Amino acid sequence: MTRAAHHADQFSLTQARRIVADLFRHKPWIYWTDWLLSLLVGGFCFTVVHRGHLIRRIEGALGTESPLVHGVLVAGFFGVSVAGFYRAALFIHEIVHFRKNSVPGFSFAWNLLTGIPFLMPSFLYRTHAHHHMRKHYGTAQDGEYLPLARSHPIHILLYLAESFVLPPLAAARFLLLTPLTWWEGPLRRWVFRHMSSMVINPKYVRPEPTRKELRIWRLQEFGCFVYGWTLCGLLLAGVLPWHWLLQAYLTASGVLLLNAVRTLGAHYYRFTGEEVTFLDQLLDSVNYPFNWLLGEVWAPVGLRYHALHHLFPSMPYHNLGKAHRRLMTQLPEDSPYRRTVSPGLWATISCILREAWQYGRRSTAPASQPGRTHSLDG
Repeated sequence: MTRAAHHADQFSLTQARRIVADLFRHKPWIYWTDWLLSLLVGGFCFTVVHRGHLIRRIEGALGTESPLVHGVLVAGFFGVSVAGFYRAALFIHEIVHFRKNSVPGFSFAWNLLTGIPFLMPSFLYRTHAHHHMRKHYGTAQDGEYLPLARSHPIHILLYLAESFVLPPLAAARFLLLTPLTWWEGPLRRWVFRHMSSMVINPKYVRPEPTRKELRIWRLQEFGCFVYGWTLCGLLLAGVLPWHWLLQAYLTASGVLLLNAVRTLGAHYYRFTGEEVTFLDQLLDSVNYPFNWLLGEVWAPVGLRYHALHHLFPSMPYHNLGKAHRRLMTQLPEDSPYRRTVSPGLWATISCILREAWQYGRRSTAPASQPGRTHSLDG
């Protein structure tokens, strides 16, 4: 009997929805203010790092020319630029869950000022809907799931290392491969299926777009293509120095690595492809209600309430904290929802690492050793 089956008679989705029924309305002013401020902070700090004289002015104001202080300032502004861009980028998660006219104009503006410049237009993430489908969650049709707790620990390291490979792959996808997809053929189908999704499973195969979806793809792809080649022209003409490209790569890799760590802590990754129940999906997901300030850095835009998000995917991010507190107060003491709470990111990741280590030892143990069994419930 699974944990979900054991607690199935103790959880009522109807009861939970009734508790938070008034929290599904989006507040556009929060979205616009949060996103634009995040983008401006990220852009300002990126510029400070890029233009070294600004750092020197700050050092002058502090009355010091210490190399240590210089290094701390550069690292500090770089870190804040990564955090700001990361928060601005993660609004893509809200966009794919928007209902029609939830936040008018936001999707277009986000793609124009964030999605296209970051080479991550929103069409890449439309497959996220599969991650919330009960029949797809944790299966080959879910590109955002890997059985990391049931794999050798090396797979976790490889997953994190992808953060440093993805930026050049994204550039190749939009600067080189995009025009080649304008003609029907095997290459076009391969690019659509294997290089047009923001996923963590490298074996995921995306369904080809419908005619309506393809029109949106074309517009967003073309924007990335023009923007990317414009940057190339500015670099070749000397308008942008080449160290700008290095900084852009390091910033993008930092954003992706931060997101990879956040994603690693979103679930326990114990399923190996079997179809699971809705409650199994909920209990495989994690909430982080503690240490909110640090949580807003590594899991912004509501993503530290990931289990709650799987419970109510359409709830706006700015209401998730309030919804979680209500549920913890009003649901029964033995509600399985309480089991989704983790004391911190490291507690979850260490649990996954421990189970993966045990799996690795078990899979490499001699077959003649009897009794070396482990519970799949961890």
